[in-house]
Amino acid sequence: MHKRQTGWLLAMAMLTLLVVFTAPAFPQGTEGGTETPTPNTAAVEQILAQQEQLMRGQRFSYDPGSRRDPFLSLYEKVGDRPRERLAGMQGMYIDEIDLNGIVEDPSGGDVAYFTGSDNKGYFMRVGDRVYDGAIIAIDPIRGAVTFRQEIDDPRRIKPYRDVVRTLETLEEINNE
Repeated sequence: MHKRQTGWLLAMAMLTLLVVFTAPAFPQGTEGGTETPTPNTAAVEQILAQQEQLMRGQRFSYDPGSRRDPFLSLYEKVGDRPRERLAGMQGMYIDEIDLNGIVEDPSGGDVAYFTGSDNKGYFMRVGDRVYDGAIIAIDPIRGAVTFRQEIDDPRRIKPYRDVVRTLETLEEINNE
């Protein structure tokens, strides 16, 4: 053989070996000719099925996390229908009541004593409601009652805020 032919044969042999060793291994089919799905292909098929459902409009999901709903208007108040105000503490706003004392109930739990806007006294426990919120905690050591006030504002991330009402000390009362 000539040098030229030997060079070509050697180059072809190297190219063949390179193709054989770098080619991906294909999975063998089963006897019926169907391929068993591996976990990767099952995940890919599930993703493709979900995308197909989304394209057809059969499925929609939105996870707001701690963000506001982007489809609510920032200018219009949603659900701005006035509720009927009840008699007693259930019809008073948190700003309309004054905390006068906290007592410990022997049967369990703490009780807060409030004066309402009608100048009447009311005893309330954790979970009792007023017009725009409910009591979530009573702390007799600090002399504080925490309300969870409901806020109907689509611009806010949370639909509530915590309002703390505290007892006035003797110094604060005497300074007034």
